[in-house]
Amino acid sequence: MEKLKIGLLPLYIKLYDDHWPEIRERADSFHHTIASELQRKGMDVVSVRLCRIKAEFEEAIQIFEEEGVDAVVTLHLAYSPSLESASLLAATELPIVILDTTPTYDLSPLQLPDEIMYNHGIHGVQDLCNLLLRSGKEFQIEAGHWSQSNVLDRVMDGVKAAKMTKRMKTARVGRLGRQFDGMGDFQVPTDILQSTIGMETFEFELTDGKTRFEAVTDVQIEEEMRMDQERFKSTSLDPGIYKQSTEACLMVRSLVEKHQLTAFTINFMEITKQSGLPCMPFMEASKAMEKGIGYAGEGDVLTAALVGALLSVYPDTSFAEMFCPDWQNNRILVSHMGEMNIRIAAEKMTLQEKAFPFTDAGNPVVAYGRFRGGKAVYVSLAPGKDNTYSMILSPVEMLEVLGEDRMPEAIRGWFEPNMPVSDFLASFSKHGGTHHGVIVYGDVGNVLERFGENMGWKVVNIG
Repeated sequence: MEKLKIGLLPLYIKLYDDHWPEIRERADSFHHTIASELQRKGMDVVSVRLCRIKAEFEEAIQIFEEEGVDAVVTLHLAYSPSLESASLLAATELPIVILDTTPTYDLSPLQLPDEIMYNHGIHGVQDLCNLLLRSGKEFQIEAGHWSQSNVLDRVMDGVKAAKMTKRMKTARVGRLGRQFDGMGDFQVPTDILQSTIGMETFEFELTDGKTRFEAVTDVQIEEEMRMDQERFKSTSLDPGIYKQSTEACLMVRSLVEKHQLTAFTINFMEITKQSGLPCMPFMEASKAMEKGIGYAGEGDVLTAALVGALLSVYPDTSFAEMFCPDWQNNRILVSHMGEMNIRIAAEKMTLQEKAFPFTDAGNPVVAYGRFRGGKAVYVSLAPGKDNTYSMILSPVEMLEVLGEDRMPEAIRGWFEPNMPVSDFLASFSKHGGTHHGVIVYGDVGNVLERFGENMGWKVVNIG
């Protein structure tokens, strides 16, 4: 994951510099304290001088835009009249996270009256929020004492949600081949995806016999295979099959890089001798997710974009499908043909040739593995009526396999929902959950919920 990058905007008032310049030193000091605390939490902080008048706010926002920050985090160091900053904050496309805090924890009758001068920024927050709402600018706000609460962690969560929102709205998804015939749940016309979400789809037709891919050299293929041997366990592979599979993967990688795609999807039924690819590049899908590039199967550009957005903050994320219910043990088997994020494998994955009877393309080599155990959220982005979307969030426990595993030649994992499987499956489908999903490891439900709200989607929590 790239480091979260914020623009820390300190709001102040020129009146105080004109009449009480001596209090500026402490305001500057608190600004630096908050910047240091956010850096300590792992954020890349772009700092600017205290802003008092419109020209200073304009300069600061221009710096933040040029730096490409994930969000602007405001910090009121005193009352700052909103008309100096509100129109500029409303006009920028950067997300806004308002940090409502003060340096002093105790402002009771026992406190010295001088502290009022250093701790009255909250009415500046109220002034600004009112104007942002009236202008239609969305924002997030977190309030609390900077050292005596978790407010800085909540700000960080808000920035994470903002970063995923930006990645989703600006997704560049490549679709290799047409969508899988007959699969309807994830299908949304690309023009609707662009108008409702903002994502852009690049369609690469594979059935017309034209070459869409740049040539790959033997040197590149041999180097990729050498690295594979260091990273994966390997069965006895046919050298020709392995080479053509590696070539297919590198051809797709080159396409992704050339078009600066944030995600891609492939319909395996369109990988034929006429497609330009010698075989289905399953391994590249797995490697791409490891590098933060989104992926989904069967031409599903919507879920591919979602995977890419989630990967921008949570690298332990993978495309997956619920395959089979294990009624007896109250769990669900997740799987797919040959793709999973390599980062989340329980152990070193195994390279193996996979029979491919679907078209006249050659057999691919895939990396088989098992999802590791741990807390996770199963995510489904479900298209709804009238071009709406629901993001379904299901907290689950991915399970370790402690005994015998008789499925080594498969992508596989098992999760346990926090309710009976029968109730879970019924609720999931009642809310329109698609058969394509995403597994995100960690206690991430709160941030994902914020992300869905930022996108304007209906957020459904199952359990």
